[in-house]
Amino acid sequence: MLKAGLATDEPMMSGNTFGAVAKQAHLPVLLVLMLALAACQPVRDDPAPPDPLVAEGERLFFEETFDGNGRTCGTCHRAEENFTLTPAFIATLPPDDPLFVAETNPDLGQGFESPRLMRELALIVENLDGFEDLGERFTLRGIPHTLGLRTSVAAASGPRLGWSGDGAPGDGSLRSFATGAVIQHFTKTTARIPGVDFRLPTAAELDALEAFQLSLGRQEELGLPLPLRSFVASRGQEIFLDPTLGKCNACHFNAGANVDPSIFGVSNDNRNFNTGVENLPDQPADLTGELVPPDNGFGRPDGNGEFNTPSLVEAADTGPFFHNNSVETIEGAVAFYNGAAFNESPAGQLLISATGSGIELDATQIVEVAAFLRVINALENIREGVAQLEIALEPQRFGERRAARALTRAVHEAEDGRIGLAGGGLVPVAVSYVDEAYGLARQAQALESEDSERQRLVREAMAELESARNELVEEST
Repeated sequence: MLKAGLATDEPMMSGNTFGAVAKQAHLPVLLVLMLALAACQPVRDDPAPPDPLVAEGERLFFEETFDGNGRTCGTCHRAEENFTLTPAFIATLPPDDPLFVAETNPDLGQGFESPRLMRELALIVENLDGFEDLGERFTLRGIPHTLGLRTSVAAASGPRLGWSGDGAPGDGSLRSFATGAVIQHFTKTTARIPGVDFRLPTAAELDALEAFQLSLGRQEELGLPLPLRSFVASRGQEIFLDPTLGKCNACHFNAGANVDPSIFGVSNDNRNFNTGVENLPDQPADLTGELVPPDNGFGRPDGNGEFNTPSLVEAADTGPFFHNNSVETIEGAVAFYNGAAFNESPAGQLLISATGSGIELDATQIVEVAAFLRVINALENIREGVAQLEIALEPQRFGERRAARALTRAVHEAEDGRIGLAGGGLVPVAVSYVDEAYGLARQAQALESEDSERQRLVREAMAELESARNELVEEST
């Protein structure tokens, strides 16, 4: 199961159609021509009106420290980094960033984080089995993004959150997940005394945080197959969907986080599997010589070795991959399923018993599946980027702060789309359009929100992203 990242927060904006307006015969010819030109632009739905609960959740997510050590939810789930963290991004942070509180607060110097592994591999300490033995009983995990949660946390047996699917205390819900995060990561000391080391979120705050997180990313699943223009990505999609070849769709239905209902008999079911990631040899964290206890996965205190299935739509730009950040590239993550660690695992054996064979892809096929994942991720980058640019166009409606944040997110979505496609040598024309959108959005950032030039730049960036999308999929979709 891969570590996944991206998509749209809100629907797109609509414009006036020319036909209804052009009937006004008294309009000047120039204005009629201008309206005709506008009619050529894609028709959009208006962005959803600002939801006060979501807006409050966004404020809490990025600004509220809960009277703790200075961290917020956004300390580890960075909006500009697809709501996760990578070693490269961590390297850009100043020494006084709250992420490094274990290095600056003596009361958190032991048992709170492993600073070297956090800086070098973006691994965070988690005490899923309790806080009684901080020196020995812990796990080290990457930071899962919070995109597309609406499509990925439902399971027949209850909510699935965190890498092992049991990351929320209490009732296991997304609301409880926030409570657990405050206790685990926001505390001033390792005593973790509520009211002293932090304050617990109120019920209203939990409601708001839940609403904000559910608003992030895709609000519905893809419908595969997509009419992809890239012959490499298109072949990767075929392999992905082929139950005798890639076999990926069984556990990542429509490239999401849920299992194939035709195989498992239930829809919208996010499951756990033991895929053998913990058995990979020469894992980066182990090579450092730091203490890295085995991660027993789902269940407390003695887990069953299972980890939660993440969505693959957001995977390509949210590496490193797997719960322990053990693989850096999307190609390497696809290749994992060819190896002994997977094929000898309980999940691999289940697959072999069901289909008669394990996954056996050659190098070109691995690259093709990865190309498919890169392209669908780029499509989500584009969709998210356009949605954020729509918000940036309306600071009066959404507020200056949210409009500015949306423009920043759009810049990073364009950058991710460009890097993801170029990293696989895919669709150079689309890369050039996304690159142009990135430059335009960056220029817009330097201007005031009410500046007409900024509005022009934002609209042009949106048009470039639409052009990129049309190079990736057939226009009829």
